[in-house]
Amino acid sequence: MNIENLKQFYEVMLRTRKIRASVVNDLLENHEVSFQTSGLLRETLDSLTAIPQKDGQFCLPLDDKKDIHLDLSYEINELEKDIFFLEHGEEEFMKYLDNLHGNFEEQVNKGVEMLSSIHFKNFITDRDGTVNNYCGRYASSIQSIYNALFLTRFANNCVENAIILTSAPLDNIGLADMSTAPENTFIYAGSKGREYFDKEGKRCQFPIEKEKEEKLKILNDKLKELLAQPGYQMFSLIGSGLQYKFGQTTIAHQDITHTIPEEESETFLNLIKNLVKGIDPENKFFRIEDTGLDIEIILTIDADDAENAAKDFDKGDGILFIDEDLNLDLAKGPNLICGDTNSDIPMILASMKKTTNTYPVFVTKDEALRHKIIEISPNAFIVSEPDVLVAILNSLGHRT
Repeated sequence: MNIENLKQFYEVMLRTRKIRASVVNDLLENHEVSFQTSGLLRETLDSLTAIPQKDGQFCLPLDDKKDIHLDLSYEINELEKDIFFLEHGEEEFMKYLDNLHGNFEEQVNKGVEMLSSIHFKNFITDRDGTVNNYCGRYASSIQSIYNALFLTRFANNCVENAIILTSAPLDNIGLADMSTAPENTFIYAGSKGREYFDKEGKRCQFPIEKEKEEKLKILNDKLKELLAQPGYQMFSLIGSGLQYKFGQTTIAHQDITHTIPEEESETFLNLIKNLVKGIDPENKFFRIEDTGLDIEIILTIDADDAENAAKDFDKGDGILFIDEDLNLDLAKGPNLICGDTNSDIPMILASMKKTTNTYPVFVTKDEALRHKIIEISPNAFIVSEPDVLVAILNSLGHRT
């Protein structure tokens, strides 16, 4: 179909989720995949590449007054990979990845050599930028076929508990909605681990005090009113958009293509800060984190030390909550912890608090972050791309 606006773009991408999930199931059960499937994905690819361009970028109307520039590299690249994977097979696909990424084969071999003798108790990983290539818009970051297949093999054959933990919402355009792996494979944890679906699909949540829950509702209601106004609606449709998480709300003030003029973005950021200040003048209930693109408004939790009354809920807190809730036996190990940013370091620290039998694998080209991870754990291993990490895990899954 012709994609004529932003809404149609998201509809087209969401349709690929069912196709991809079906193919992953067929491949895992050794069923033949219809040639028609790659044809459907190719039609989607053609629809994306046919989107009009403006100033060298894909561009779609947000409304009658404003156009949004789109970086479609994730959507296009992952479709191209899936099509190649289906039409040429896994062996040729690995050569394809080797051509895409520098030192790919060398990194994969080193990773496999390091981890091949270990059967992990727990595999806990961030998603975007770690085991999934980064996408500029969460609502179109559908997991590709090869990615779901590779991760599922590892989860089924090499670990007892496989957990994908992200700061994104759990559902309602969240982690579970973007995933194409079979049910009962992963524990999906959203909102930094404040909420999760267990393997049977049961939702569990970190307890939130009633007073804090009421403050978050007031905030979300005010944000909804603000974003309904014509001048601010665009912030809910760019980048991460508006995400109601459990214990946290995220609103974009910019996207990776800098669609919003910097002055306008900064004005909106200050507006949100003032809105939060009006609800929580003593900074008792909320912490604000500006990622440069997103405004993260996070409910506090009680701090461990007496000097601080409250702290941000981080991914380490999420891991410890899930460990206690599901009896993961984190203390037994070995635990494989994967991430790609500083916000994932608390996951390593939470695991190492329980056991030194912790193996961090990080995806980064940032030398400062690389050195920090290696200093934290002697078992650390660094790779350059999510595809490298996923290929390592796939190889381990094949060997078992």
